[in-house]
Formats: sequence, C-alpha cells, structure tokens
Amino acid sequence: MTSTTIKRALLSVSDKEGLVELGTALAARGVELVSTGGTARALREAGLEVRDVSDLTGFPEMMDGRVKTLHPKVHGGLLALRDNDDHVASMKEHEIGAIDLVVVNLYPFEATVMRGAERPEIIENIDIGGPSMVRSAAKNHGFVTIITDPADYGTLLVELEANDGATSLEFRKKMAARAFAATASYDSMISQWFGFADQQQMFPEFLAVNGKAPQVLRYGENPHQMAAFYTPTGPHVAGVAQAEQLQGKELSYNNLNDADAALELAAEFAGGDPAVVIVKHANPCGVAQGASLLDAWNDALQCDSVSAFGGIVAVNTELDGATAEAIASIFTEVVIAPKVSAEAREVFAAKKNLRLLECGTLPDPRRGGLAVKTIAGGLLVQSRDNGAVTEADLKIVTKREPTPQELKDCLFAWTVARHVKSNAIVYAKDGATAGIGAGQMNRRDSARIAAIKAQEAAETYEWAAAKTAGSAVASDAFFPFADGLIAAAEAGATAVIQPGGSIRDDEVIAAADEAGLAMVFTGMRHFRH
Repeated sequence: MTSTTIKRALLSVSDKEGLVELGTALAARGVELVSTGGTARALREAGLEVRDVSDLTGFPEMMDGRVKTLHPKVHGGLLALRDNDDHVASMKEHEIGAIDLVVVNLYPFEATVMRGAERPEIIENIDIGGPSMVRSAAKNHGFVTIITDPADYGTLLVELEANDGATSLEFRKKMAARAFAATASYDSMISQWFGFADQQQMFPEFLAVNGKAPQVLRYGENPHQMAAFYTPTGPHVAGVAQAEQLQGKELSYNNLNDADAALELAAEFAGGDPAVVIVKHANPCGVAQGASLLDAWNDALQCDSVSAFGGIVAVNTELDGATAEAIASIFTEVVIAPKVSAEAREVFAAKKNLRLLECGTLPDPRRGGLAVKTIAGGLLVQSRDNGAVTEADLKIVTKREPTPQELKDCLFAWTVARHVKSNAIVYAKDGATAGIGAGQMNRRDSARIAAIKAQEAAETYEWAAAKTAGSAVASDAFFPFADGLIAAAEAGATAVIQPGGSIRDDEVIAAADEAGLAMVFTGMRHFRH
C-alpha cells in the first residue's frame, strides 16, 4: 500500500487548463486514459487515445450528462481495497477494473453565480458525479491518487518521475486532504447560495466559514502565537487580501489587521476630496481630507504625530510622489492606495522594509455580508455595520442650530467615529480630525483623552490654540451622562453629533444648551468592540 503504479487514469474536468499536457505525459508512460464528454473530446483532438466512461461501464451517458460516472464499475474501481481478497474477488466477478488515478475538477458553480446566471443554470452547475468520484478516490487514498487542482498537475508528474510511474502514500495522503478540502469548499458555496441568495436567509441553519490558499505568517498578534492568512472561497469583496504588494517585508498578522482598518475607513471617502487615514493598532489616529493628498497628509499627521510613528497609511486616490516623500519622512509600516504613481514607487524604493500595497479599487463601505467572531464554544455572527447617515437624517435637538460648516464637520467626525473602537470620541474641524479618544471604559475619559492629544498637538506645532476650539465632536453612542459632553465643551467643541436614545437625553440636551452648543441626533449608533 506504500507505492501505487498508475496504470489507468480517469480524467473529467471542467477547467481544461493543462489537460492536454497532462494527458500526453500520462500516455507516454503507458497509462490508459478514461474520460467523459468534453474532456475526452479535448484529449482526442490532441491525438490521444481515450476510452469513454460509457465503454468502461457498458452504460450510456444520459439525462444531458447528469448520469455518466455514477456506476459500480467506476466507484468499484475507485473504492476497492487492492489487498482485500473479497474486494479483489468482487472486482473479478463483476469485471471491474482498478482505477489508479482520478483527475477531476468540478463544475464552475461559483463562476456561474458570479456572472448573474438564472436559477436553472445555477442548479445545473451543481456537480454530483465529480464530488462523488473525488470523495471515493480520496477515501481510498491507500491505493488511488486524486488530483483536483490543475496547479498540481506538474507536482504529479514530478512524483511519477521520481517513483518510476508510481505515487507514494505520503503524496496520496496530501492530495486526499486537498481533495476533501475542495469538496468541502464547493459544498459550502452551494449551501451559502441556497441560504443567502435563493432562500433569502440572513442566518441560514448551517453557516459555512472557510478560506483557501493559506499564507503562513511569521507569528500572530504576539510572537508566541502561530498565524496564517486565508482568502475566502466564494464571492467576496476585493480588499487587502487581493492587493498587490509592490515592495517591503512580508506582511505580519498585525500589519494585515491594521491595513484592513485603514482601507475600510479610506473607502468611506471614495470619490471625494483626497483623503488620508493613519491607523495604529486598528484605531485611526489621524484622518483628513484636503485640496491635495499632501494637504490631507499634513492635517492627518498633525492630529497625533506621536501615534503615527510606525503606523499604517491608507489613501483614497492615486498616491503621488510629493505625498510619498512626506510619508517617507517618518517611520511607516504599511502604505496602501488604489494606485501608486511611478514617482511614489521611486520614493518608497529607498525604504526597503516599508510594505507598499496597491489595491486597485476600494471596498464598498455600504456592502452587505456577515461579520464573524469566535468566542469560547461558539461563533458570534452579525450583519456588517454598513449603516450611514446623511444631513437629511439628522435631528437638531438644541436651541442653537449648527452652522453649515459645523454640520459638515459633524458628518466628517461621525464617519471617522464609526471606525474607532468604543467608547469612541472624535473631534473634527475643517475636514480633519483634531483629537481621537478610543477604547475607553467610559465616554468622559475618551473625550478627555482626545482633548489632551489635541492640546499636545497644539504645543508641538506651536499653534495659538488646540484645533478642538470650534470643532465638532462625534460620539459613537449616546452620552449616558452630561459629563462627556461637558468635557467636550471644555475642550472648545461647539457642535455635537451623537445617536441619542439615553434616558438622560434631556439632561444632556440641557447641558448642551447651557454651554451654547449645537447638537444633532443620528438615531444610529456605531459600537466597534
């Protein structure tokens, strides 16, 4: 059972890439080729001798090809234990020939869904015979070699060359593991389509969460943790995982997590004025929009230049050379942009360790989908926080109405706050963050910390006053007491945006009126734990 010589191969593939080359190499080794439908036709057109499955089974393909390999002479040849006398006797009695190699890839279900096909066509692209052969061959990997990915054709041929036309048990075990992963992924895509798309279920009875092509990372959040990076199977948005790394060291677990946080916030400003997002430990520490990307960078950096050191930078438009020069002037771990100009690439080339990513497109911040978090013994699943508000959604609750500029700053601060860990407080003025308070156990402390950072920035840059003076302040959830709002007023804020909904809203509104603040309610909160 250690080594199995390949004498007969069954090939049935949807993806014809590399098929003829593989068939030619197998035939050159004297391997009998058995095939079906389009696969057999492609091999014959290349001048190869192929035996039809219908000839092997003595039974014709029928029902538009739905029934062709589901037959004892196929599955008997795959499942028979060659060292079991009873199995060998059954094969002889029923004239079942052994099949040593199966090369199968499945109907293009995902591609069919993605191009918007109608339901009947989608159903027809649910493969039945293919997964059955894959599973039979993989189960009997003691004797049968299963290949499900064209990328493994070359590996198979190297294995045959090294073993005089045979495969080792270790190789077959490895391919069997890949085969079961392939069928599991395939079935999960089908179950997700039935649940989410066909049945319109937000939370289907069975939730399949899977990924493919793991990139093993140096370590996880900490050096003693192991980590890997998977990309999802099935339809998914393009993001950090699909970005092209143009230069720099290997991305770490924390780099990937932070880059995702930065890109998601930069995507909020897609199509708008140039925007720069600086993130540290998954929290924004500076965000700004400007007439140019360089202006936006300078304003974002000034919000908290201390935290920006060693941070992650994302932008919403093409990264130019001048902005790259400015970013390169401080230590930066990762820079990600939809497009990177030749001038910017040249600038960063001098920073060999800096990871530079080009993502092509920005993810849609309003997209649907599920967010999944593991806890001990289970999964927490919720719809993505894709909620947003416009000026028309705001409810003015104070005696003083906000000015047009205050409203603009309120909405900017609110956009940033929804990407800051709770409890989140964000001060903003003239399209730039003035101070950010994140992750505190109470909202008053977040307001104070953000104000302290703003004061430190004023001292660093020798401004006459902190930029919180005349700013708008956003709170990701309601103020449960007036103390957080009072802290914001003491920092110089003149306008407030918050969800509202506290039993003490009247107390908070009264405190805002007493301080001469304008305040609007959104009716929507954005906790981010």
